[in-house]
Amino acid sequence: MSTSSTFGTLKAVPALDRTDLLASPVTAAIRGWDHPGTPAEEFQVAEIDPELADTAAFCAAYDVALDASANCVIIAGKRGGETRYAACMVLATTRADVNGVVRRRLDARKASFAPMDDAVARTGMEYGGITAFGLPADWPVLVDRRVAESAGVIVGSGLRRSKLLVPGRALSELPAAEVLDDLGLPT
Repeated sequence: MSTSSTFGTLKAVPALDRTDLLASPVTAAIRGWDHPGTPAEEFQVAEIDPELADTAAFCAAYDVALDASANCVIIAGKRGGETRYAACMVLATTRADVNGVVRRRLDARKASFAPMDDAVARTGMEYGGITAFGLPADWPVLVDRRVAESAGVIVGSGLRRSKLLVPGRALSELPAAEVLDDLGLPT
């Protein structure tokens, strides 16, 4: 029997009980999750209106504080004709330091948000629902320390029609995760 919880006005259930609300790479990542400090049972999912997937609209509609929501932004860094990708997890009250912290980490001359079509094709997730769980293994996942230290944070599920609620520490336990101070700049 599944247990449910509420966050804001969301009703969440164990993520593996509702894999229909997860993109396939996200389902695979959670099924393969093996971290005793954060068991997969702690991952919850809630169905939402896909028209309200964007952070500001989502937080307003579901009574979720912006600082309880984290955005996953995909960055493309370029140097000498080579493109390197990274995911950045920052609180919704901040923006990723793309031209400072991220550009240096990717050792890129130029760093910018990956084009939508590219991000969708490379992640296998829907734009507006991209999350750090289930990304390509060779991508670094840069996590702002404030996200990693959150007791619980709302992130994408890979689909626009749902959100995951996970302990912040789960993001720091991803295989390619790097927890960074000041990745997120105040907006």
